Amino acid sequence: MAALALFAACLWSAPAAADFRLCNNTPSRVGIALGYKDVDGWTTEGWWNVSSRACETLLRGTLVARFYYIYAIDYDRGGEWSGQAFMCSRDKEFTIKGTEDCLARGFDRTGFFEVDTGEQRAWTVQLTESDENNSQRLPGMPGAQAPGGAIPGLSGTPGRTAPATPGLTPDAPGPKP
Repeated sequence: MAALALFAACLWSAPAAADFRLCNNTPSRVGIALGYKDVDGWTTEGWWNVSSRACETLLRGTLVARFYYIYAIDYDRGGEWSGQAFMCSRDKEFTIKGTEDCLARGFDRTGFFEVDTGEQRAWTVQLTESDENNSQRLPGMPGAQAPGGAIPGLSGTPGRTAPATPGLTPDAPGPKP
């Protein structure tokens, strides 16, 4: 009887969501901008406002790209999570097509950090405090340090989180195709 109940429970369980999510594991509110390439080309979008210790789904459905790009601002304590992949953004809510000529088109040119999803169908990024176990300075983060040399805020696997190393290089002019 117990085996039958377990079998029935498995039949009724919902399928795993295939989304791109971000969890804010800091004591501050953060603003999130996201960049990605789909069949129509490069797009940057923002802003998602994520409360302290909360998660937000940034894109719903199966992921369409391997690489996604994030820029985040700490609203309460200042600072940012950024990188060397330059894309367009602006201060107000936006959806911007293309990554070229940001300034000439009236947008800001912002450094995003890369998230390599390894072509998984779902991914969760964890933003963490930049001063936990300080050991190495990070580019693009004023006064920020990384625990164990990893970029804070970058971990992810489908359905759970695990440490990951971003694909940032100091000379990278923009996002990967």
